[in-house]
Amino acid sequence: MSNNKKSAVFPGSFDPFTNGHIDIVERSLEIFETVHVAVLENLSKNALFTPEERVELIEKIFKKRKQKVVVETFSGLLVDYVKKVKSRVIIRGLRAISDFDYEAQMALMNRQLDHRVETLFMMTREENSYISSTLVKQVAPYGGDVSMLVHPIIAKALQAKYSKKK
Repeated sequence: MSNNKKSAVFPGSFDPFTNGHIDIVERSLEIFETVHVAVLENLSKNALFTPEERVELIEKIFKKRKQKVVVETFSGLLVDYVKKVKSRVIIRGLRAISDFDYEAQMALMNRQLDHRVETLFMMTREENSYISSTLVKQVAPYGGDVSMLVHPIIAKALQAKYSKKK
């Protein structure tokens, strides 16, 4: 594995990508030259957007930074993806202390699988601490205003997705 400390991997289902996710990517770019946004292909979750749609939407958000933000899907073990992109760092966003227990378990498991992989925890900004993809999906289908929770590109995609279901 490369000793590349210039890149990091930010994994998640990102269904949908929220302002909290954007904040973590942007702040990660202050530390790392490249951030790989790794969209999990999780077949067990009932996703609103396909993995390909999520990749396309996230790429649109970071269009001006496409050299620094690489968006791809992955399946399988996260540590295998981290090796594939020649990184050693996983970034995980924390909204509240309640997130830490689960995330710490995952970080320890990833280190058990590959001792060279480190996990960096980043606290979200206060204004994003209540935002979750689940919350967005609970509000958007009923016409609730989610513009303060997601990028306009995501808000438009949500509106299109939910107008088709009616």
